[in-house]
Amino acid sequence: MIVIVDLVLMLIDLTYSILSAIVQTVLRPRLKCIDGELCLITGSGGALGRLFALEFAKEGAHLVLWDCNEEANEQTAKLARELGVKVHAYTVDLSKRMSIYETADRVRAEVGEVSILVNNAGVVAGRRLLDCPDELLERTLLVNCHALFWMTKTFLPQMKTTNHGHIVTVASALGLFSTACVEDYCASKFGAVGFHESLTHELLAEENDGIKTTLVCPYIVDTGMFAGCEIRKELRGLIPPLDPLYTVQQSMKAILAEQQMICIPRLMYIPFITRALLPWEANVATYRFMGGDKCMLPFIKNVELKNVNGHVKS
Repeated sequence: MIVIVDLVLMLIDLTYSILSAIVQTVLRPRLKCIDGELCLITGSGGALGRLFALEFAKEGAHLVLWDCNEEANEQTAKLARELGVKVHAYTVDLSKRMSIYETADRVRAEVGEVSILVNNAGVVAGRRLLDCPDELLERTLLVNCHALFWMTKTFLPQMKTTNHGHIVTVASALGLFSTACVEDYCASKFGAVGFHESLTHELLAEENDGIKTTLVCPYIVDTGMFAGCEIRKELRGLIPPLDPLYTVQQSMKAILAEQQMICIPRLMYIPFITRALLPWEANVATYRFMGGDKCMLPFIKNVELKNVNGHVKS
């Protein structure tokens, strides 16, 4: 009898969740205020990280900026300070666990407790698996996936103490479905998605309802990270690389609306769903039609040319 009652309650919750999602899609959801919150953004020296910093600054959040490129990070800090918020920049190597822990201790001592954590930093080797040095493969996994564990372990305890906070994971559409020749990146982003979802379930199970999470899964963003990547030419107008500012603005709307997950553009939900529903061969046929099976080859070619010319460190 208890099982039947629980089943009915579950179906009611299911129906309510679906209807609520439909309503929020049509109507603009209420956005929360983050004025005065302390927001830490990783990879803040890069294109997306800088835009995230500026958007959070516009909302009145004070910033802690982490990046391995000190010069680029300081430039982001300068731009954010011009918007009237407090900014602290730190040079951090996210591939090193102790660098994360030590810098986190500095942040707590010098600035205070972080209430919004934006795990944005990401790297890719850009080489075929058998041609890629082990060190580069490891670096992708360390920065894109392992760092999420260390970042969360160091900042989540205080969020739990106050039952207040927000953890954002900037993953990728390639964390929901894969493509060829970027095994390191796909593996790291699949790991990021799995980590984020499991963490969200843990917080819900422990009834830490004041700690929100948002998973961001964008299509390829036009930052130069995947320069040269292209699908079938007839379809490029339908799914062009995303404008970085558009990507961040859509992400911010989801974060401020406390939306659990966002795919950018919405079209990315389709391959995510069909990957689970269709047979493997059907997905392969779709990928081949769209040119998705070989879309990374021009990108890898570009990286190889840069390596030959000595423009990229190996």
